[in-house]
Amino acid sequence: MITGNKGEWSEIYALFKLLGDKQLFAGDADLNKVEELFYPIIKIIRNESGGNFEYELNGDLVIISGEKEKLRIPVKTFADQSSRLLAKIKGSTGSFSIPEVEAFMKSVNCQTLKAKSNSKTDIHIVIHDRKINQIAELGFSIKSQLGGEATLLNAGKTTNFIYQINGFKGNANAIKTINEIATKSKIKDRLEVIKKLGGKLKFTNLEQDVFKNNLVLIDSLLPNILAVTLKTFFSTSLNTMKDLTENINKNNPLNYDNQFAHTFYEYKIKRFLTDVALGMTPSKVWTGVYDATGGYLVVKENGDVLCYHIYNRNQFEDYLFKNTKLETASSTRHKFGKIYEKDGFLYIKLNLQIRFN
Repeated sequence: MITGNKGEWSEIYALFKLLGDKQLFAGDADLNKVEELFYPIIKIIRNESGGNFEYELNGDLVIISGEKEKLRIPVKTFADQSSRLLAKIKGSTGSFSIPEVEAFMKSVNCQTLKAKSNSKTDIHIVIHDRKINQIAELGFSIKSQLGGEATLLNAGKTTNFIYQINGFKGNANAIKTINEIATKSKIKDRLEVIKKLGGKLKFTNLEQDVFKNNLVLIDSLLPNILAVTLKTFFSTSLNTMKDLTENINKNNPLNYDNQFAHTFYEYKIKRFLTDVALGMTPSKVWTGVYDATGGYLVVKENGDVLCYHIYNRNQFEDYLFKNTKLETASSTRHKFGKIYEKDGFLYIKLNLQIRFN
């Protein structure tokens, strides 16, 4: 029996829905379908344990190859199955199975919910780009709004930023008291007390050099920009990337030349989000070469499947910028949020985790 959560079942839903629709619609930054921007689908390629299976659209039929005998299934069957699957996903919780959908899945060579992949790519779609009258194969990672909010950048000790605390007027007892604050918003509350006792946070480094150098590769001042973003998140009520970036842009902590209203911070943050979305992880050396992934397919609450692709870079960047937020990860697991002493100086670590809204 195949079991999975809403996000995992959404991958099969996206496959069935796109084959039923026969076209791929682009989305705008606010997750609205752009009716005039769509790509006719030629075929979808899915990597299963038994190899690659192709679902080729031919008029009102889907021709499935990958085994000796080709299957021919009406497009309408996929449209019907996607509607049935959407209702089941919406009405379920936790990890669940859908026997009637599973039977159909197996009949069309879908043995698993998650495509076999070493990259961030979940599905490959061959489209006809009418603008340049060419055929292109695009790789996508599937993000679903049917389940919980997906993460863009996962927290780890690798995503800890280190700040020196200057001007702090508290003694050892004060430090102990601060470190023992255990409220729901304990990191913010600890920083509030540090501030009241004269402490100012000055960014010094990242805990892990690979992540630091990945950021420097994207932009030499990106570690500093993200350090300010993180400090702002933990010391204000702001949490979305858009609001945090607008706040930083207004304060201009890096003293960029603003006389011509260049959007320095927004541009650099968007570059960062795009690189994370398309392959950069904190623990591996980033070369700037994107995974086969060219973008995201977003499964919306209403069942629409929208595409955001590096093809339409501005829309992709705007989508990431407007639909992500910072989140507080587990401070005990990732070892941050407590004052500590090193070489006669006081420090505190703050952790970066980014999730979709």
